[in-house]
Amino acid sequence: MRALVLAGGSGTRLRPITHTSAKQLVPVANKPLLFYGLEAIRDAGIIDIGIIVGETEPEIRAAVGDGSALGIEVTYLRQDAPRGLAHAVLIARDFLGDEPFVMYLGDNLIVGGISELVAEFAGGGFDAQILLTKVDQPEQFGVAELDVDGKVVRLEEKPKHPRSDLALVGVYMFGPHVHDAVRAIEPSARGELEITHAIQWLIDQRYDVRSHLVTGYWKDTGRLDDMLDTNRKVLESVEPSIAASASVDAASRLVGRVVVEDGAQIVNSTVRGPAIIGRNTRVVDTYVGPFTSIYYDCVIEGTELEHSIVLERCRISGISRIEDSLIGRDVEVTPSQALPNAHRLLLGDHSKVSVATP
Repeated sequence: MRALVLAGGSGTRLRPITHTSAKQLVPVANKPLLFYGLEAIRDAGIIDIGIIVGETEPEIRAAVGDGSALGIEVTYLRQDAPRGLAHAVLIARDFLGDEPFVMYLGDNLIVGGISELVAEFAGGGFDAQILLTKVDQPEQFGVAELDVDGKVVRLEEKPKHPRSDLALVGVYMFGPHVHDAVRAIEPSARGELEITHAIQWLIDQRYDVRSHLVTGYWKDTGRLDDMLDTNRKVLESVEPSIAASASVDAASRLVGRVVVEDGAQIVNSTVRGPAIIGRNTRVVDTYVGPFTSIYYDCVIEGTELEHSIVLERCRISGISRIEDSLIGRDVEVTPSQALPNAHRLLLGDHSKVSVATP
């Protein structure tokens, strides 16, 4: 089997972070989100992986390289614009050949991996398998309708009036007939080739399409709250550790599951886990609360920080409390020294700020 990983989306729901960074590379527990999917595919026994890339191709290439560091072999496939998931299959035709394959959305995470699902599909002899999960707002997803025997009979993309609460998870498994399907369908009203339409074509042509209900944790990390929740979930499973080159002084306390990476320094501070402090990051006179990950080369001083993700090379100093936040690369957050005593903001397009008032 081969795998097709989609990493070409523009990530509009995570702006302004995604104006300058691929959404698939936002770190979750200090590891790029994309890597979780690549590792899950590798652990399922698939090493030949095509990655669909778009405008952020240089950044994806820089992070993943040829895949050898992850134990995989990577082929990059350029998509000129986000034209739908089925379009990604269309342009990957030569790479995929007639082999069965897994399609994995690079901004999704399934805790526990996909090894059993891949084995089930490989041994089942059917034409496609979709993963489903129950959701509270199915109108935001592709939705499946099953018959009384649990067979897939209808799929709809973001329906106004969903027929069920079963949403498609961002992992699909296909046999070679899907290539006929993606060539047969037309663009949707939003101008994209929808994978739901391609799967519906398979159903209408009486190909064997199966479903598997995911009962564990799955998240599409397209929004801030989803990204923070994913970070929380992954941090819950970390084991406490302090790298040999890290330092924690006698005035500091590490409480619970805390990871301190290479070269990090904790000075006169409390870190309450689960939390992770990135390599060469310095935390001074600070409280770091649960479900927080701070990436590499940051400086956090005189601050309280909780339930947040901080990207690389940030400097946060003298801030009384930050929580529920995603802070991008090379950001500086400091108190204003000038009078009048007022907030001074330099914000990019699509920024969101919630300011605490006395």
